[in-house]
Amino acid sequence: MHLGPAPLEGEHRGYRAGGSWYLVARVNGALSCIDDWCNHAGCLLSEGRLDGDVVVCPCHDGRFRVTDGANVTEVPLCGDQAAFAIVEEDGEVFLVRGEP
Repeated sequence: MHLGPAPLEGEHRGYRAGGSWYLVARVNGALSCIDDWCNHAGCLLSEGRLDGDVVVCPCHDGRFRVTDGANVTEVPLCGDQAAFAIVEEDGEVFLVRGEP
């Protein structure tokens, strides 16, 4: 499934596709994708800031590693975010169907 143009190094973007929201970030040259809806507050993580390989939720400062969705907040208020397999072709991001 096509998501859209790939983010540049150190950037993250939110995409809506197939009725779901995805956050894609490029860190150290690699693209990663996690669920964009924070599972605690329901906010879009793509509206937060990227701090290295961690996105910080704009609503409650929860911290999620973009490479695997792990909640790395010092005192976690919620669980991990789902992570998804993606590929980049000609500067565009595509969600891989099947196993995340």
